[in-house]
Amino acid sequence: MWEMYHDIASTPSLAFLPGLVFLEIPRQRCSSRLSRQPSLSMIISYRRFRRTYLRPTLLVLFFVFLIDAIRLVRYRPDTYRTKPSEAYQQRYRDGVPVNTTIFIASIHRNTEEMLRSAWNQAVLDLADYYGPENIYFSAIESGSQDESKAALLELRESLDSKGVPNTISLGQTVWEQLEEIESRPPPNVRVPTWIWNMAEDQWEMRRIPYLARVRNRAMEPLRELEGQGRTFDKVLWLNDVVFDTEDVVTLLHTRNEKYAAACSMDYKNAPLYYDTFALRDDMGLKTISQYWPWFQSPTSRAAAEKNVPVQVTSCWNGIVVFDAEPFYAKPPLQFRGIDDSLADFHLEGSECCLIHADNYLTSEKGVWLNPNVRVGYSVDAYRRLRRNRFPSPLWTVIGAWVNRIKSGRIAIQTQLETRIVTKRLEQWKAETPHGHSPRHEPGAACLINEMQIMWENGWKHL
Repeated sequence: MWEMYHDIASTPSLAFLPGLVFLEIPRQRCSSRLSRQPSLSMIISYRRFRRTYLRPTLLVLFFVFLIDAIRLVRYRPDTYRTKPSEAYQQRYRDGVPVNTTIFIASIHRNTEEMLRSAWNQAVLDLADYYGPENIYFSAIESGSQDESKAALLELRESLDSKGVPNTISLGQTVWEQLEEIESRPPPNVRVPTWIWNMAEDQWEMRRIPYLARVRNRAMEPLRELEGQGRTFDKVLWLNDVVFDTEDVVTLLHTRNEKYAAACSMDYKNAPLYYDTFALRDDMGLKTISQYWPWFQSPTSRAAAEKNVPVQVTSCWNGIVVFDAEPFYAKPPLQFRGIDDSLADFHLEGSECCLIHADNYLTSEKGVWLNPNVRVGYSVDAYRRLRRNRFPSPLWTVIGAWVNRIKSGRIAIQTQLETRIVTKRLEQWKAETPHGHSPRHEPGAACLINEMQIMWENGWKHL
């Protein structure tokens, strides 16, 4: 009986016996499973490949990366400020009379914390350094929901006590600003600086012309003083950033004062710089990344790597100083937004970029970014910028490799966006109304594929 069982069970076909059922053993399936298991020769081959090729290759790549990292760290710019800059130290130590006159301008909204923690005192220190006879301070505030108005009144009181002439204008309350935004024109009436929102079927107030209008209001005392026979050498614009007197003195002496405008670098979360909206390299291109050395242009990037003033098409970045001459021209240089008809093509440009495009001194003296002047949007951020040699060894290596890795993709993105912007710009020019002068936008490098409107207590994209 056992022999019969053994013979039947060993056959590949089904077999039936009374009371017993025998199933076919799936030999082919089992063999296919076995065939998928790595053979001994395959394992040996992989181990040989890993030992002969993979490990040496990875080792070589590691040493190449290590050498590159050492080179980057060794030749990174020395920006650690252990002593005052030469210009600041010379004037401070020798008591040389300061004869540079500066018109200081700023706009404010919800900046109470910055004003009271650092900004007010920095302005007062600046006035002490240059002397009240060489300074004029102008500030515009509007729409704040905090105590910015009260903080600016405190600053005005301190400036008055020092004999510093000033104009501090406290503008709309937040409710008045909201009412202005909601006071839309009728659907069939076009009013300057308003743009049509197709999704909501209503007009919206454009953000950039609004900001340009406020900035021009801050510049009004400059022209009023000109009528009284008083002019200034420099126009200094201050954002709500932490800075000190040495920062301003260093910025003013960029390239021995041979510039149409010079800007600092601003940081909210170091080591990533902040103002990507206005910064363009000498080729008019956006930066590769917010990490040092930032730029697509080889010329701008090489200057950043050496930590020397970088020629750019446009910048703002926290603090910017202008040669005041164009603001006294006829007509004077002013802030503006792009034409409403161009904005209709879903394009926008920062007023802080367009001001350089409109400045006739830009082609003569250039716009320069000074990487030695770094300001922060908080006290902690500024302390990190001042305390550490910048960038640190780690962020030097990371920044270099981020820029290398992203360079190709950003270049392609820039080309695509430039193609879109250029196409819309050309269409706008082609649609010049009959009998009008040909349309022209000198700030083409400032244009981006965006639409920005004032919204509730802030702004948003459309």
